[in-house]
Amino acid sequence: MTQFRIVIAGCGGMSHQWIEYALTRNDAEIVALVDLYEEAAKNTARKYSLDCHTYTDVSTAIRETDANIVFDVTIPASHKNITITSLSLGCHVFGEKPMGESMQDAIAMQKAAKESGKSYVVMQNRRFNKQIRAFRELVQSGKIGDQGFISADFFLGPHFGGFRDEMDNPLILDMAIHSFDQARFISGANPVSVYCHEFNPGGSWYKGNASAICIFEMDNGAVFNYRGSWSAEGAPTSWESSWRVVGSKGTAIWDGVLSPYAEVPIPTHEHKFLHDYQKVEAALSYTGKDGHFGCLDEMFASIIEGRKAETDCTDNIHSVSMVYKAIESARTGKKVFF
Repeated sequence: MTQFRIVIAGCGGMSHQWIEYALTRNDAEIVALVDLYEEAAKNTARKYSLDCHTYTDVSTAIRETDANIVFDVTIPASHKNITITSLSLGCHVFGEKPMGESMQDAIAMQKAAKESGKSYVVMQNRRFNKQIRAFRELVQSGKIGDQGFISADFFLGPHFGGFRDEMDNPLILDMAIHSFDQARFISGANPVSVYCHEFNPGGSWYKGNASAICIFEMDNGAVFNYRGSWSAEGAPTSWESSWRVVGSKGTAIWDGVLSPYAEVPIPTHEHKFLHDYQKVEAALSYTGKDGHFGCLDEMFASIIEGRKAETDCTDNIHSVSMVYKAIESARTGKKVFF
C-alpha cells in the first residue's frame, strides 16, 4: 500500500525536481497535479507519463484523491493559501521557499502547522551537499576558535524572465534567503539585528532592487556580512556563495564549490609580525544526496520517524525573518532588531 499520496501544486519550472524525486520513491504516488492553468498541469502529466488527475484548486484535489502530502512549488504569492488550506485538510506540506510574502504570512503559516498537528517543511536545498556540511563541522569544531566575522559574497547575472524580473526585492526575497539560511546553518546562530542597504545598479534588468549589502549581528557574538547582486555580469561566484569565517584562532574558507579548509597559526615562542599558517582540511563525511533530493529525503524521513525535519517551519522562520527584517531595514534606512 502506498504510504504517501502526493498532490503537486504548481507546474512551472521549479516543479521538475520535486516530480523526479517523487518518482524515485516506492512508497509514494503522485495522485494529482494542480495549476491555475489546468492545461499546464495536463502538459506536465504528459511530460512525465503520469496517470493522475489534474485540477485548478488544491482543496478539491486533496478531497478527491485522499492525498496526505502536498508539494507546494507555486510562486511565493500563493504559498500562504496553499499551505494553510492543505494543512487544514490534513496534509503535510513540503514547500518551496520563502514561507510567505510577508513575516505576518510566515507566522500565520507556522501557527496553522502547529494547530493542524501536521508538518510544514521548507525547501532549503543548499544545506544539502558534502562541502557545506564539512564547512559547518569545521567552523563549529573549535579549530578556528570562537566565530567573530562571517562573510558571504554572491555575485551572478541570471536572466530569468518572468515573475522575478518584476519583484520589488528579487535578490533578498527570492535568493538571499539561501545564503541567510546557510549562515544560520554554518554558524549555529540566529540573528539579533540587521542593517541593510538595498539598491538597483545601472544596467540591471530587474524592476526591483537586485543588489544588497547586509550586516547581521548574531546571537553567538559574531557579525555576518552579506554582499550580493543578481545583476553582476562577469566573474561569477558559486550559487552557494563564497564564504569566509574568521575565528579567534584562525579562518575557515569555502568558495562554494571546492572542499573547504581552514588556516590556523603555527605555534611558536617567537614574536612574529605575521604568523605562519598551517592548512586544516575539512572532512567530507556527508553521504546523503545533494540539493533538492537530499532535502526531500530529510523531509520524508522526518514524517516516517515522527520528528521535526531539519528545515521545519519552526526553524526556517528564523531564516525568513532575516529576509523581511533586511527589507524593513532597507526601506527605513535603520538598524532593525529581531
